[in-house]
Amino acid sequence: MDVLTDLLHRARAQNALVRRLIQRPPWGMTYADAPPLTVAATLGGHASIRLGDSAPTRLAAGDIALITAPGGYTISDAPATTPQFVIRDGRKYLPTGAPAEPHPMPAPRTYGADLSGATTMLRGAYELHGDVASRLLGLLPPLAVVPAGPRTRVALDLLSAEAASDEPGQDAVLARLLDLIFVIALRAWCTRPEATPPAWYRALTEPAIGEALRLMHEEPAHRWTVASLAAKVGMSRAAFAQRFAALAGQPPLGYLTDWRMTLAADLLRDTRQTVATVARQVGYQDPFAFSVAFKRARGRTPSAWRGSF
Repeated sequence: MDVLTDLLHRARAQNALVRRLIQRPPWGMTYADAPPLTVAATLGGHASIRLGDSAPTRLAAGDIALITAPGGYTISDAPATTPQFVIRDGRKYLPTGAPAEPHPMPAPRTYGADLSGATTMLRGAYELHGDVASRLLGLLPPLAVVPAGPRTRVALDLLSAEAASDEPGQDAVLARLLDLIFVIALRAWCTRPEATPPAWYRALTEPAIGEALRLMHEEPAHRWTVASLAAKVGMSRAAFAQRFAALAGQPPLGYLTDWRMTLAADLLRDTRQTVATVARQVGYQDPFAFSVAFKRARGRTPSAWRGSF
């Protein structure tokens, strides 16, 4: 699988949450404990989104916001609207802290009712996890807004319709449609002049270097060398090493080591496999050499890293 798909697959939980919100102005709500990644889109009407005390950003119909900011955010019909509710731990509260009455649900996963002049929002939340998630989130600023476009509009309309349905396989359909919208929006954001994606993402556009990155993600435990990677992508060793470093911002084996340590960090956190087993899974036959490399990368030994969670 390609690098971006690999990151998304490894980083996210399988229970992506999708909801529709239909509200007539004035309306506003604060998400106090937002998940690591939120995809929010305005299907009809317009909205305003604000991270903490920052300046608000307007969302027109069809715009998609990718939100990675820790600490929550506020969505409302206009910047001056005071939030009526606070969403915390999946529950709705009044600004005073008292529990609020739930929104009416005229359809599955839909809060509010179709009214004249109402704004329709679509919100999808990812519960990302681990060091791989940090690499994925590194592609984005705290708030990235992708303007409406023909490719995203079709997908948004389909996701909105599916969110209001309740048929067999519905969760699988919603998860895949949300992935589709996220990836399309992410790719669109990374081409915008204000975007600063990491060097490795930009390197994916070069066929040979992108293929080398895919190989390292697909087989991180393989005994890759610069020469073997160069041969796989049809380049000389010297030309490959130079081109890879120029595009990805680091030498090929430096990238491979970083990726192996990312995978190892999550294996140590999430499993009870021995350090030696984790070492083999990320390409180290010698547990001592792995421990040295891991401490250099993370500042702690594998055992100390595991014990900190």
